[in-house]
Amino acid sequence: MSNSADSPDRPARSRLRPVRLLTLVVFALAGMLFWLSFDTARGTNLRSDDSMLRLSDLIQERSHKNGVQDESNAALRAEVDSLAQRDNGSSRAEEAKLKALEKSAGTKPVKGQGVTVTLTDAPPNATAKIPGIPEPQPNDLVIHQQDLQAVVNALWHGGAKGIKVMDQRLISTSAVRCVGNTLILQGRVYSPPYKITAVGDREALTNALTASPAIQNYLQYVNAYGLGWKVDQHEAVTLPGYSGTVDLHYAQPVKP
Repeated sequence: MSNSADSPDRPARSRLRPVRLLTLVVFALAGMLFWLSFDTARGTNLRSDDSMLRLSDLIQERSHKNGVQDESNAALRAEVDSLAQRDNGSSRAEEAKLKALEKSAGTKPVKGQGVTVTLTDAPPNATAKIPGIPEPQPNDLVIHQQDLQAVVNALWHGGAKGIKVMDQRLISTSAVRCVGNTLILQGRVYSPPYKITAVGDREALTNALTASPAIQNYLQYVNAYGLGWKVDQHEAVTLPGYSGTVDLHYAQPVKP
């Protein structure tokens, strides 16, 4: 008789058990979320959390490590070149061609006369310097990516034999990019003032800067709000060779 009484109950219990378990799981997850939210916000303002400061410190640390690795790569590359030149069996014509290719690629130092362009943010409390000009917005007072690119492009157009941004030599795959108020170049982070140095005919380089419409637009902000602009000419300047990797990295489709 007990068997016949239990059998009708078993299906009902088997149906209720998953529902009860699901309810317990939901309450457990809700409790965990409340606890995590409390623990995260305990005694702090979520909008003023120092996580961004920690991220900034991490970026600066990684930038420093990249700089150290660049110096190490440069030393190793110089050692490899020295060993390769001892007895590589190549002809003088082949060696001359190789040196020309290395020079064009930017992996070897280049020296000669040149110019340095310095771009600087305006003071944060800057006001309009010309009557009738509207008061500046925050974006009007900082150097933007297009400003740096305009200088680099003008110097190439002026026949530069090589260009250095800050302390790094540019090559054909270099990308000048800004994030906020910082420059990210080849894995390293820089803050203004930004210095761009080119080797080449000084007059041609200066004329190319003057003729650039993008730079003329930037100079309007220099006059209106006090952004920094300075061009120095050099009788002799040396640019370092590019010391980073020259391998191309590109995206690949995901295989199904």
